[in-house]
Amino acid sequence: MSVARYLVPLTVGALSLALSGCEFGPKLVSQNGYRGTGLDQVTTVKRRAPQPVPPPPYELPPADGQRASEVYQNVKVLGNISAERFNYLMLAINTWVAPQEGADPNNVGCNYCHNPNNLASDEKYTKIVARRMIQMTQAINSKWSAHVKQTGVTCYTCHRGNAVPRYVWSMADAAGAQPASTRLMGYKHGQDTPAATPAYASLPYDPFTPYLRGASNIRVQGRQPLPSDTSHASIARTELTYGLMMHMSSALGVNCTFCHNSRAWSDWSQSSPQRVTAWYGIRMARDVNNEYISSLTSVFPDYRKGPHGDVYKANCQTCHQGLNKPLGGVSMLKNYPDLGPPAAAPVVAQTTPEAPPLKTVGEAAQGQPAGTAATHATR
Repeated sequence: MSVARYLVPLTVGALSLALSGCEFGPKLVSQNGYRGTGLDQVTTVKRRAPQPVPPPPYELPPADGQRASEVYQNVKVLGNISAERFNYLMLAINTWVAPQEGADPNNVGCNYCHNPNNLASDEKYTKIVARRMIQMTQAINSKWSAHVKQTGVTCYTCHRGNAVPRYVWSMADAAGAQPASTRLMGYKHGQDTPAATPAYASLPYDPFTPYLRGASNIRVQGRQPLPSDTSHASIARTELTYGLMMHMSSALGVNCTFCHNSRAWSDWSQSSPQRVTAWYGIRMARDVNNEYISSLTSVFPDYRKGPHGDVYKANCQTCHQGLNKPLGGVSMLKNYPDLGPPAAAPVVAQTTPEAPPLKTVGEAAQGQPAGTAATHATR
């Protein structure tokens, strides 16, 4: 038998092994554009795991009656809602966030945040964090409706019954850390390491620090071989952007063409409306991480922080968890209206970043708002 006869099955076997990284099983395919343009959305059925929504603890109480601040002490955030509504929301948050079982009864249920002998006490850090997270939720539902629309979010959107949301992130590398080796092959530049964030590609594994904590502009290389007035992105910056895009694709369970048109990646006028929604989502995550979560760094104990001392923060996966609409698009906010805009006073319109204008291909390279790109594959 010739060697060639052995090589054929070996080659086929190697090809099958190489393709094993692809997801096998039934797929859902929807055509969003002209045939042959690559605008199909392909979803693996097994990834659409059910995301049950818990029912309200009981019927929503009326908004009138004594205020929570008149009945309870030290109510700093929800003091202007009725005491009945306050109790209703506290019971819901108990089931959404607090551990329901544990060896230490002082850290189960209501006791997870409260001293049972003095509910007004702020001695537990979890109570201070919970108070700030309620403010964050109200801010998202009022300031960032351009992203969450009328569906809104509640504590359950992220926590899903866990004290710490399942999908969070912290800095992968300490700021200003020196490479372990000064040799070229000893310094990976934050990439070439298997990680779930960029879908196990060789892309940078921490695109969150510059984009979802910092305000770096999302850029990729332009169509010219050398830098120009309209393209300043290096290959390293481009790869960082692609790392974030891979995360977003995986977190939402969608293709790149969910937001982009494959014939003109950079052109906003040919992109889907979801691209604008994602544009706001990036800025919302950045606002949430800096204004509400990182501001609690001194409150969190060390064991609730990442390896470099920063607190765990939110990214797209924190809420979406594999679906382009968290919880399948079910709105819980209607049952918990007090997690909407604060009820302390008439809601004043808050400033939200202005959405990117629609531009033609020729205009796309000029005048994009800060944080958007004039080159392809950006948000």
